[in-house]
Amino acid sequence: MKAKMAFLHKPHDLRIEEVQLPALKANQVLIQVGACGVCGSDVECYEGLSAEGRYDLGPYTPGHEWGGKIVDTGDSVTTLKAGMKVTGDCVMACGVCANCKDGLMPSACLNMREIGFRPDSPGGMGEYMIVEEQYVHQIPDDWSYADGAWVETFSIGYFGIWGNDGYIDASDIAVIFGCGPVGISSVMVAKTSGAKVIVVDPIASRRKLALKYGADHVIDPTEENLKEQIDKLTDGKGPSVIVEASGNDNAIAAVFDVAGHSCRVNFIGHSIGRKVPVELGWTIWKTLKLKGSGGTKDFGQRTIRFMSAIKDKYDFEALNTHYFDFENLQKAIDTAIHEKDNAFKVMLKFDI
Repeated sequence: MKAKMAFLHKPHDLRIEEVQLPALKANQVLIQVGACGVCGSDVECYEGLSAEGRYDLGPYTPGHEWGGKIVDTGDSVTTLKAGMKVTGDCVMACGVCANCKDGLMPSACLNMREIGFRPDSPGGMGEYMIVEEQYVHQIPDDWSYADGAWVETFSIGYFGIWGNDGYIDASDIAVIFGCGPVGISSVMVAKTSGAKVIVVDPIASRRKLALKYGADHVIDPTEENLKEQIDKLTDGKGPSVIVEASGNDNAIAAVFDVAGHSCRVNFIGHSIGRKVPVELGWTIWKTLKLKGSGGTKDFGQRTIRFMSAIKDKYDFEALNTHYFDFENLQKAIDTAIHEKDNAFKVMLKFDI
């Protein structure tokens, strides 16, 4: 069976090519893609600004935010059937290496793959994709394929707060740095808990969006002293929870300045590959609790249930600001690069 798929060969070299799909292995499913989101990490790999995309190993098919429909299953697949709407995990732990058997995070897997970032794990920027059963999750029949594509993004914001022994409740004040797709997911998670939510973002359109999706207050960090603004909103105590979802150097440094005593700090914005000067001594004198999360261990199905519980309250569809047919992939990428102020989520759609 032949299919059209995108391949990133090197920076700024993304091509749609027709290829012969390999035969299904016993533990795999064949999925017809219905929608695939363009993530900021896809853009950075395209621009050559991130080492996450492994085109050094060979051309690969991007796309880790996807929703589709199963059209065929391998002989040993037991939980999934043709016709099911599905989505899947991004960070793919093998489950059998020493680190996996120790229960460590997917990022610790000695055989880790990332769907949409490597030649050995093709992503959703193609008409079809083949994925092992263990990484695929059924979504409700009444969800759109674009809803399914949001699961991976939302899982990061959800796990970023709750994963690795994290928590939040109505007694907390949360400050969220960065209100891109992952940040807005964290906003919804924090507000669902009943916490007071403050969002910090320099882009006006994103601050406006944050107010629609649960933020109680928004701050432009370029206007006034950030710590003073946060202190005003927290009666001088500072936040009890911080989510750093921007990966921005200034935001990362500000975390240590604005955090309240015993604040639970969650780092989920990518900054790997560079050193960021911070006043680490505040970790001692404020008794800060710092954690990160590489992948979202065992949160795929939980994320789907969480999203189902809040979908009547929050309009996920409205977050998809731009749709492009798969044939217009290059235009979709260019839009994500050059229209950051108004292109919140660029979504590819497929005939299905």
